[in-house]
Amino acid sequence: MLDALTVALGAAALALAAWCGFAALRDQPTKDWHFIGMGVVTLLALAQLVVGVVKLAQGGKPDEGTVIFVAYLVGALAAVPAAGLLSLSERTKWGSVTVAAGAVVLAVLEVRLYDIWGTPGA
Repeated sequence: MLDALTVALGAAALALAAWCGFAALRDQPTKDWHFIGMGVVTLLALAQLVVGVVKLAQGGKPDEGTVIFVAYLVGALAAVPAAGLLSLSERTKWGSVTVAAGAVVLAVLEVRLYDIWGTPGA
């Protein structure tokens, strides 16, 4: 897979988690700026999904199986939007906590996706 995109997405997810976590510490709900950040992270996840599917179409084989790889790609794409939707129903600091948690989940999924694909040349 594209390692640079995986690292960028993981870093962006952690930055979003810190930003929303800081908002929660200040007792603030998610605001428009947070949703713009969620959109950026989601676009990166969509790009990763496309790259992953293209790599599979080119004959790439994940070390741990294609089905689990695609499932993790779809889960990574859905993590932040799902948390964002939940934060809309909870317009308190707990909405910000929800987005921060979803972003941390995405960062963990990125580490797992890297493991599933396998190391280059191995």
